[in-house]
Amino acid sequence: MGLPTDTTPLLLERWHRGDETALAALVELHLPWLREHVERRLGPFLRQHGEAEDYLQDAIVDFLRYAPRFQVRDSVQLRALLARVAENTLRDKNDWFRAKRRDLGKNGTLPSDSVLALDPALQRSTTPSRDATRNEVRDWVRLGLELLEAEDRKILLAREYDNRSFVEIGDELGMTANAVRMRWVRAVGRLAEVMKDLRGGTVPEAPAP
Repeated sequence: MGLPTDTTPLLLERWHRGDETALAALVELHLPWLREHVERRLGPFLRQHGEAEDYLQDAIVDFLRYAPRFQVRDSVQLRALLARVAENTLRDKNDWFRAKRRDLGKNGTLPSDSVLALDPALQRSTTPSRDATRNEVRDWVRLGLELLEAEDRKILLAREYDNRSFVEIGDELGMTANAVRMRWVRAVGRLAEVMKDLRGGTVPEAPAP
């Protein structure tokens, strides 16, 4: 159920228009619920790697500040998104993805030949309408990346945005190049599914922490 008077969609719309007070109101409205949610879901591994209180407010503010201008039906849908972001932030346990999130929010263009465009037609046209569509796809990709497992996100970002080889990524993650390539293929497919769900108004199920 949503809140009795659900102001979340309006606050989010105001924030997208640049109203900083709306961002503060969104954080105040949803932080207590998110804190309780994450405390219930924290398992032994996550508890060893940080307290929820140390991460949650930053996770919310970072997500809302640098995410694309998405809209939600109600508070329930936003809270589901925030829960995914918070849990992934705790899994990451470092500033790497947070820094990358900021970079994508500031100048988050897809590489011209990126597989993440998920539509070859977008790469063959330079008309204004195609450019607008490409920008829209870029924004959904950025949002979809927030909702993937931490390792899938790292592989996609390293491969698609940093143009790193499978060998380099594998060395960092302790995997063979072939294993990274297989994980990359799976991650691209999962991202496509997540984007389809989001565009249809459905928040994907969260993986267990």
